[in-house]
Amino acid sequence: MTTTTADPTRSREFTQLVRKRWGVSLTLTAFMLAVYYGFIAILAFRPELFATRIGEHMTVGIPVGLGVIVVSWLATGVYVRWANDDYDAAVNNLKHAMREERG
Repeated sequence: MTTTTADPTRSREFTQLVRKRWGVSLTLTAFMLAVYYGFIAILAFRPELFATRIGEHMTVGIPVGLGVIVVSWLATGVYVRWANDDYDAAVNNLKHAMREERG
């Protein structure tokens, strides 16, 4: 195994890639925390909003709760699409460039 003296993790491209990944991850995490804790806060402090009946056997809370689940699936889909389309391509480009530098 050959090693180089230059640390590839200190390159500008690697740093930008890590920063971008953290940005996407933290943005989606903050979004999901807001959705979930917003749901829980309404449930805790204004339960009458979710207790409103829709028809004979359902309340507003059921479709809103299902909406929280669907939103989490969609957020996961957004992350997977971003990771597959943008992040993986950037990682592969960076690995290729590092291999070329090593010779």
